[in-house]
Amino acid sequence: MLSLFQTKITNAQDWANLKEFQSANQTLGVPKKGENRVVFMGNSITIGWSAQVPEFFKDKPYINRGISGQTTPQMLLRFRQDVIDLNPKVVLILAGTNDIAGNTGPMSLEEIMDNIKSMAELARANGIEPVLCSVLPAERYHWKPGKKPDEKIPLLNAMILKYALTQDLIYLDYFGALANDVMGMDKDLAEDGVHPTLKAYRIMAPLAEEAILKALERHP
Repeated sequence: MLSLFQTKITNAQDWANLKEFQSANQTLGVPKKGENRVVFMGNSITIGWSAQVPEFFKDKPYINRGISGQTTPQMLLRFRQDVIDLNPKVVLILAGTNDIAGNTGPMSLEEIMDNIKSMAELARANGIEPVLCSVLPAERYHWKPGKKPDEKIPLLNAMILKYALTQDLIYLDYFGALANDVMGMDKDLAEDGVHPTLKAYRIMAPLAEEAILKALERHP
């Protein structure tokens, strides 16, 4: 059994959790001829989609690469192995809420946006069409009180939308479809106020499918 010190060292050496999908990536292999592969990059909201609605991914060329609790700097570090090296045509980037929560330390909205921009630029530079997703609503974080996500998430989403418009990128607005009048989500959409329920994922699914179709139309 590893000591607490050894465990901390091991975690520090794989801060971005690069090992999470290494085996799955190797097994996946290159896309088949005519395959419109799509990668979903994100955090617990993304990986939770596979758990709550596995049929959404079944028999589709959709690859889920969400890791619970992750922030944009962690996603940026693993972007090459978990997105670029999989040779998708499209990547959906859903990120930022854990940064606002401060999961890996304090982050300004500008710093979060810089990481999202970097992921989008890396995608485009490698012939992948990025879809920038709005951060889902949250009135508060139960694990990190006082972070004011009800104020910061709309501001970050405005920054993502502005960047998408200036760079001619597809913006996928989950926030507008899920937010209530206090900039959070109702209990039927997120029991803990952050993580989507089955009902919420069913609202998100057609929005994602529409964005994917638009992105594929742009792909040569």
